[in-house]
Amino acid sequence: MVPTGVKIAFVDALSRCGFDEIEVSSFVSPAWVPQLADATEVFAGIQRVPGVTYSALVPNEAGLERARKAGVGKIAVFTAASETFSRKNTNASIAETLVRFEPVVQASGVPVRAYISTAFHCPYEGAIHPDRVVALAHSLAELGCDELSIGDTTGRANPEEVRGLFEALLSSDLSVQLAAHFHDTFGQAVDNARAAAALGITTFDASAGGIGGCPYAPGAPGNVATEALVAAFAGQTGVDREKLGKAIEVVWDARRA
Repeated sequence: MVPTGVKIAFVDALSRCGFDEIEVSSFVSPAWVPQLADATEVFAGIQRVPGVTYSALVPNEAGLERARKAGVGKIAVFTAASETFSRKNTNASIAETLVRFEPVVQASGVPVRAYISTAFHCPYEGAIHPDRVVALAHSLAELGCDELSIGDTTGRANPEEVRGLFEALLSSDLSVQLAAHFHDTFGQAVDNARAAAALGITTFDASAGGIGGCPYAPGAPGNVATEALVAAFAGQTGVDREKLGKAIEVVWDARRA
């Protein structure tokens, strides 16, 4: 459990680094994820910097209502390319997740991002064929999502697989922006990001300090560390590396305490 005040200080520190967007919290059920029960309080406490979009994960209409009241500038919904992972992560099939958040997308009133988890490998089903991801991506675009984040949840993807999937997506006439979401479980996240960037992908998810993880992908750590991507794309991100280092210390000081 991270104290609410630490979360607010962390977001405020990140706001000074030069990021275009910060995903602040998630409006999920406090009963299932008590660590994020203070999402409303965090949004109320942060100092918003002009030009920065403050987003949040929203799983359903109840979460959307809370997000609206909190003044969220962008919402994110989530599904998976693996049926097994979808059921373990959301207690619903892929088709059911689409039905569940269709009204959320339509009523959002703000830009919507959709996460596609296990787009390369699933901890339960193994390798995922690109065709499954492409079909799901088109379903999400038809729902009205503005951006799709393609996730290597287990961190098993390699640059060849990244090129193959993104080439398939880019050649399929998708009308949405694509982002990449890599985990560094096996030390390939930065190389995977470079492979995606070579195809024109310019939006990457990252976690300052590499914190986080997924309870339904055993052994997978958090997103690739923000500082690792900023170093890999030196001079291209607009992020102040010194200020980023100070932001990371905020959360690590709290963890050490």
